[in-house]
Amino acid sequence: MPKVDVINLQNQKVGELELADAVFGAAVNQNLIYESVRNYMAGIRGGNAATKTRHEVAGSGKKLWKQKGTGRARSGSIRSPLWRHGGTTHGPQPRDYSYRLPKKMLLGALRSALSAKLASGELKIVDQFAITEPKAKLVRTALDTLTATKTALLVDNSASRNLELGSRNLVGVKLVASKDLTTYDLLGHKHVFISKAVAEKLSEALK
Repeated sequence: MPKVDVINLQNQKVGELELADAVFGAAVNQNLIYESVRNYMAGIRGGNAATKTRHEVAGSGKKLWKQKGTGRARSGSIRSPLWRHGGTTHGPQPRDYSYRLPKKMLLGALRSALSAKLASGELKIVDQFAITEPKAKLVRTALDTLTATKTALLVDNSASRNLELGSRNLVGVKLVASKDLTTYDLLGHKHVFISKAVAEKLSEALK
């Protein structure tokens, strides 16, 4: 089992924690990670693109000229896709791009991402996120002390209101609960800080 240091917000070691090897020491499966991220991005895709068909564009439905005898090609509507300002044929319509991915694949990708972050030294275990006031400055100071100079992901199930309010306006900083933790978020943030309680819970839940 990998043994990691537990630190406080002053970046001081306050203990050690043994993590499940199957969760934080698993082999990194890049294919699973790719599929998980692709699935997440498909789920948040808007799918709002839309074009108007010949039944939706503005214009009269009257036949432009009689069928025969004019010497011109027959035409039935000014809204035909063949005409300028006419409808669009087979254009995009609002749709849902999300699709289901097997739960075992999602959990496997999560284990791979956690293991990769820990192996690279970008994942740290924090004893508790003790923020005394709901101020972004305090959270930013704490992250700077923890050497999180770039984007940071905070994972805590019992986050205080002070931490929620203090972190929500910081660019590149995101606070999530363990049940909302995704491979996309883990890879999308340079530094990952997990509370001790959450780390213990993940070690059990993701085995």
